[in-house]
Amino acid sequence: MAMLKCYGAYVNELSLQFSRSNSGDVKNRRNVKGKSPQAAAISDFHRPIPSFGVKNMTSVDDIKSLRLITAIKTPYLPDGRFDLEAYDALVNMQIEDGVEGVIVGGTTGEGQLMSWDEHIMLIARTVNSFGRLIKVFGNTGSNSTGEAIHATEQGFAVGMHAALHINPYYGKTSMKGLVAHFKSVLHMGPTIIYNVPSRTGQDIPPGVIYSVAESANLVGVKECVGNDRIKQYTDKRIVVWSGNDDECHDARWDYGATGAVSVTSNLVPGLMRRLLFEGKNPSLNAKIMPLVKWLFEEPNPIGLNTALAQLGVMSPVFRLPYVPLPRPKREEFVNIVKEIGREHFVGEKDVQVLDDDEFVLVGRY
Repeated sequence: MAMLKCYGAYVNELSLQFSRSNSGDVKNRRNVKGKSPQAAAISDFHRPIPSFGVKNMTSVDDIKSLRLITAIKTPYLPDGRFDLEAYDALVNMQIEDGVEGVIVGGTTGEGQLMSWDEHIMLIARTVNSFGRLIKVFGNTGSNSTGEAIHATEQGFAVGMHAALHINPYYGKTSMKGLVAHFKSVLHMGPTIIYNVPSRTGQDIPPGVIYSVAESANLVGVKECVGNDRIKQYTDKRIVVWSGNDDECHDARWDYGATGAVSVTSNLVPGLMRRLLFEGKNPSLNAKIMPLVKWLFEEPNPIGLNTALAQLGVMSPVFRLPYVPLPRPKREEFVNIVKEIGREHFVGEKDVQVLDDDEFVLVGRY
């Protein structure tokens, strides 16, 4: 926290200096006639990253080699605050079973339900606690380019190894707007672009990726459209991670994907590592599929939250608008665990069916 305050003071001083030294230039730009807004834009200005962030930066090539990245879940206390003890334990379980990276505050981690202060704090904690053991990806994307820039500056300042950026959702933009949005953050550090049209309402077409691929900081793409799209990128030597657990085995071994950004690995990291590291294994893939199907019957992370609570890995606390799966589905999960084998799942407690009144739903957090 002290580091963040120092960085904040540094940024304020830098901003003041920039304002003073460039005030004349700004007035001149405003008085120039006939120039388009695009010509007048300062598209590549960003605040320098303090030395702490620079020291923790990882090369793009190091990140491109990662096979298994977990979209890590954020557990909560009964009052809705982060349960950092449970979070640390879950990240440790990922490391112990061979996961190479974690996405902090993504959709699975419910970044959409966090304040930016919470978000950056969790990235900083993950880096400080585990950054030497696992790569930390901060989800600093936003549908507001300004927010994305600010959050990414902060994320790299606290030491994240790479950023995850989604395309602007709800208030969608043009293809040129997508390119401009991504270019405004790419120069800050290693970046994965995340395409999930089912959530954003807009596909990121290959043309946009090709337009920004010239940036040395583009690590690759987390792609959820499907394996045919993945093949388009891998044919052009663009690194891709599958964002679909039900397709990641084939994506890895038949379509050239580097690996997967996985939700299921929260629960069975060891099995997911085998699936992505040890060659084609249709029988193992088939063994995991009932779990994958169960996880995504309702929008993620509803199934995952329910599963981790029943495994005793986290308290049964949900930030609204998420609510647990109904009891028949909770009973089904117990049967799936027994079929796959409790020893393959995270945690040490026996899996159980929780009653409705054991879940805590928090609306104000």
